[in-house]
Formats: sequence, structure tokens, C-alpha cells
Amino acid sequence: MHDWAEFRHFLYLLKILERGGFRSAAEMLHTSQPNLTVQARQFQENASVTLYRKAKDGRIHPTESGLAFITLAKHVLEARDEAIEALIAIDRGELETIRFGCSPLVDQELFRTLCSLHKELLPNCTIRSAHGDTVYLAAQVLEGKLDAALITLPFTHPELRLDRLRKDKLVVCMRKDNPLAEHAALQVKDLQGKLGVFYEPDRHPQAHARLLELLAQSGVCIEEYSSGSHPIEMQMLVLEDYGLALVREGGVHEPELTTRRLIDVEWTIDSAIICRREKYPKTLPIIIRRLQKSILRNASPTEQKRLANFLHAREETSSPKPKVPIQLRLIR
Repeated sequence: MHDWAEFRHFLYLLKILERGGFRSAAEMLHTSQPNLTVQARQFQENASVTLYRKAKDGRIHPTESGLAFITLAKHVLEARDEAIEALIAIDRGELETIRFGCSPLVDQELFRTLCSLHKELLPNCTIRSAHGDTVYLAAQVLEGKLDAALITLPFTHPELRLDRLRKDKLVVCMRKDNPLAEHAALQVKDLQGKLGVFYEPDRHPQAHARLLELLAQSGVCIEEYSSGSHPIEMQMLVLEDYGLALVREGGVHEPELTTRRLIDVEWTIDSAIICRREKYPKTLPIIIRRLQKSILRNASPTEQKRLANFLHAREETSSPKPKVPIQLRLIR
């Protein structure tokens, strides 16, 4: 459709816009100023866009389209480099086996999609899987025993790259014969004295502490509770009448159980993928990008903008001590 566009157009125009002029860009790119002028004019004419305006002093000022171009061009050039690096790694035989991990709190369909996308890109690559809590999986990735892992937030580590994937609402899980099941939705205060089942705290201490903090802010105090090391165990505890539980929306399949949303709060369980910053399978950035696009495409129109903002957010990694970002947000 746009066969006239080449990678050099994106590189040339990116440097022109970033450096605010043709002369400075030409010096950086080791090419002539007239060449840049011709390439920039041809791109804009073929695309029917205006990316910059020239001031009287000769400085280049990006238009609104030009500002957007800067971001888009970086993505285009990054995708080019990722594709070439992946091809080199494949040709060298570096991707005969890949090892993915997954936390039990992550939607297992998301894990299957991850594996499927990699299999589609590289059919002959063997995929090995492992399952465990976030702390365990992170340690396995750091040690090089896993190439990447799907985990739930909050989580940070200075040596690990983290790419956000999805937000799922937390809902209240209960028995169908529970009197609260008669309501279409619940208020947080309805949980007082009834929320008695949690995911094992030691398996994700940051998430547990944050959840207790938000409950306390809403007036719900938790003293004693039962815990499970897997969502299925939590559901069994609810079924055996140990209390209510907060679970990922869509994750309950027991016919005797049901879920209800909470009114006036927006608490979510957020999924992300982690890998080492310096040493990772060169196909992984491509798969992550495709996975994020798939998630956005399947989101409802009302959720797409908020999800896009979530995907582009970055975890704080400047401090060796992990900080707890706002994963479960309280709407006031």
C-alpha cells in the first residue's frame, strides 16, 4: 500500500525533527543536507502530510503530526532492529528451546496465547513451561533457568525488564446460596467480617500488603483468614464456607459459586511478562508486541484507551528495593 516508504525515510525525518534542523541532522547521519531535503519532501508528498514548519531563523518546528511521527518512527525502527536480531539468532541456532513460566494468578489462556504466538513465529522451537508464584518465577528468570515468565503485579527488579499485558477486575467470589448473592453488586463495607479467604501471602507479599491496605482504607479490617496457594484452592475454601474471596473476574468455574462486582471501587489484578534486561530470546520483544496488540484488539472500546495507558506505563526500577505501585486503585 505504501511501498514507497523506506526505513531511511523514518530515520532521516526522525533526526530532522529531533534536532530541529537539516544541517544538524545531516552531520549526525553523515549525509548531505540537500539529500535530506529531498527525502523529507518526497515522504510528505507521498503521504500527504505536513510534519514540520520552518521558522524564519531556519529552525524546524514539528506539527502535531510531526510530534506523533517522532514516537511512531521510533517504534518502526525498533521493530526493524528486533526483527533483524531475531533472524540472526534463529539462523545461529540460538532458539531451539524456549522456557516460559506462569503464575497461578495469571489467566492461563494468556499463557497459552503467549506460547501459541511463539510457535506461530518459530514452529520448530520447543517450548518448556513452568508454574509457580511470582517470587519463585522471578528467581528462575534471574538465574537463567527461565527465559520469561507471566506474573502479577506489583513487582519490580532492576535487573529484569517488565512489560505490562492486561488488567482484570477483582470480583467477590461466594457460594450461590450466600444471602449476598441476591444483590447485583456489592459495596466494600459488605465484605466486613465476611472476607475470609486470601491467596497465600508469602507467595506475593507486596500484592497481599497492598490489598490489605486498600481494604483498610475502605473501612474493612482483616484479622483472621484462610489461605490457598492456587485460585482453585481458594475457590474450594469458599465452597466449604470459610468466607468470601477476591478473585480475578472470569476465573471462577465451580457451578456452586458465583461472583459479584464491587461498587465505587476499581480493584484489578494486573498481569505482566518479565525477562532479563541483557540476555533474553531475541524473538521475545516481537512476541510481547503481538501479545499486547492482541489484548488491545479484544478489549471493549471503553477499555481500550485505559488499557493502552496501562501498557505504556513503566515500573519504577531506580531503587534496588522494590516499590509497590498502585495496582489496586480506589475510586473516591
